[in-house]
Amino acid sequence: MKESLMDIICCPMDKHDLELDVDEREGDEVLSGTLTCTDCGESYPIEDGIPNLLPPDMREEAE
Repeated sequence: MKESLMDIICCPMDKHDLELDVDEREGDEVLSGTLTCTDCGESYPIEDGIPNLLPPDMREEAE
């Protein structure tokens, strides 16, 4: 995902800002890491450059 997306995405649970923690980056692309809500603390993984913003219960069902 492009780091510039941080300006437009928010927590799907409560619509608060997300904090980005980058594990792997290539140029301006974030390949892996975590997005964490600044209010509720819920974490959303970034895998292969794709943020998974499904709520936790739906994320477990999809796996």
